[in-house]
This record gives sequence, C-alpha cells and structure tokens, in this order.
Amino acid sequence: MDISLVAGRRLPPTMRGIDNETITARPNLTDKIALLVATGLGVGYCPVAPGTVGSFLGIILILLLSRIGLIGGQRLLFHLLVVTIITWAGIWAASRSEVIFGRKDPPQVVVDEIVGQLLTFGFIFKNPRFVLLLMGFAFFRLFDIVKPFPIRKLEKVPLGFGIVLDDLAAGFYASLIIFVAHLYWPILT
Repeated sequence: MDISLVAGRRLPPTMRGIDNETITARPNLTDKIALLVATGLGVGYCPVAPGTVGSFLGIILILLLSRIGLIGGQRLLFHLLVVTIITWAGIWAASRSEVIFGRKDPPQVVVDEIVGQLLTFGFIFKNPRFVLLLMGFAFFRLFDIVKPFPIRKLEKVPLGFGIVLDDLAAGFYASLIIFVAHLYWPILT
C-alpha cells in the first residue's frame, strides 16, 4: 500500500511513509473540518491573493467582536481567548492541511492571516474606525509579506506551528504600531 497519496493528492517525499505507501481514501470528517478551519470557511480557495482575502475576513471578525458589550478587562480577556482558540485550532488545521494538500504552507490556508489580523487589534478593538482598520490591515500585510526578524525564522518551524506563528509575529508588530497610533492620535478610535 502506497501512502504517498492523501485525499487523492501526492505527498512530497518528506511526507511519505517508509514504504512509500498510498492512502486512496476520501477525506474523512476530521479532514473536512480541518480544511474548513484552515481555509477560513473556504475563503482560502480564492484564486487571487487568498492571504489578503483571509486578512479581510479577519477584519470582519474584528468588527463583529468589537460590537460585543464587554467592558475594560473583560473585553481584552475575551479577545485574547478568541485569539488563543483560533490559534490552536489553526495550528491543528494547518498541520492537517499540509498533509492533505501535500505541500508546506499551502496558499489555501488562511487561518493564520485571520488570527494574525485579530492580534493586530489585540490592544484596542472597541469599535475601531475605518482609518485604524485600514492601517492595521496594511501594516499586518506588510509585515506578513516582508517578514522582518524573527518572522522569517518562525516560518520555518515545522507543521502548522510555523504557518501560524509567523503571522502571529506579524500581527504583534502591527499591533505595536496601531497601539502607538491610538495613543498619539486617539481620534482614530
């Protein structure tokens, strides 16, 4: 039995079994859930700039979360809880997706962009204005594409950890800029 095929796709040699066996089974329910999470409910299948579209989905999620009527520390704790849950679900889903798609960091995986964008607004997310959302979106995408130190190194961490950690770092860098902008120009929020 040759396991170089998973869900009908050929795996690279580094992901094949010792005996170069193939699994020809259709994706099971766990794989389907992993793909749904990893692709941001299918947004990752967008043929043009799926990472940018995934980041936009993160902005929509920020807008929804910002409308929840929590105050002060409750809001921050809730936001961090959401980021943590999506991060761990994203790591699991991205790891499964690498096997299913048969490549490292498949472009269809956008849960990392979603959680990175959420982290961008981790310090402030109470009804952010359009200008602040645009700045956060732009800085997150810039850091995600340019990958300043140590983001490039984080990208090399194995499996879904590397996929998600580099975007969390990009989101953290962008959050620092957004936080400073918020402090010096409070009219933005």
